[in-house]
Amino acid sequence: MRKSSTKRNVLIGIVLILLVAGVFIWKYLTPYQPAERAESALVSAGGVTVEQNDNWISFEPSVALGTAVIFYPGALVEAEAYAPLARKVAAAGHPFYIARMPLNLAVIKGNAAEEIIRVHPKQSFVLGGHSLGGVMASRFAADHADQLEGVFFLASYPDEKGSLKDTTLSVLSVLGTEDKVVDQESYNEGRAYLPGNTVYTPVNGGNHAQFGSYGPQKGDGTATITEEEQQTRTARALLDWIGNLRQSK
Repeated sequence: MRKSSTKRNVLIGIVLILLVAGVFIWKYLTPYQPAERAESALVSAGGVTVEQNDNWISFEPSVALGTAVIFYPGALVEAEAYAPLARKVAAAGHPFYIARMPLNLAVIKGNAAEEIIRVHPKQSFVLGGHSLGGVMASRFAADHADQLEGVFFLASYPDEKGSLKDTTLSVLSVLGTEDKVVDQESYNEGRAYLPGNTVYTPVNGGNHAQFGSYGPQKGDGTATITEEEQQTRTARALLDWIGNLRQSK
């Protein structure tokens, strides 16, 4: 009888542990989903063809003018949430590829750019990402600098493994002035891993989440500009930077 009771208690304990683990996974791994505006941007129109596969979402302009863009999403943000930004850049003539990440975590697939580059051998690329996506993009770039023209960070910065200071890559860093998710001290420390010619562009009134279109993010500041305005300024910064890359060749 005692053995049966002990066995039952062990089973109950296991069930409780599984339930707690399930709640943890649900709470902390539930991704931010694309807002309606992002869903609308996934439709082919206005000279931009949108195609999706298991590994990335492509935004192909009817007339490609130059360098293509590979983008790594932020942690726990679905790739589709960045469709409005991607469309703005693609509409200006630059193919844009948003990498899909397992469990929506770029840290699991930091080499996602490799396949995109391989499938498009005639294109030149810049690589970047939002938040954790930018960190992982810099790590890939540090090991594959010869395959890229530049690296960009949206509300992000490199760590030591992604140090770009000894490369010849051009770098762009864009940060919203109302961003409360990025730790400012860590952001400043990250500058040590960037080359001296890095372009730093503030988005006055912008926050962390509005680089994408997935609603408010926990711990973020309140933006004083609209999501569309933040993405328009970000796209302009990217296009100006990419344009300067062409001129410097």
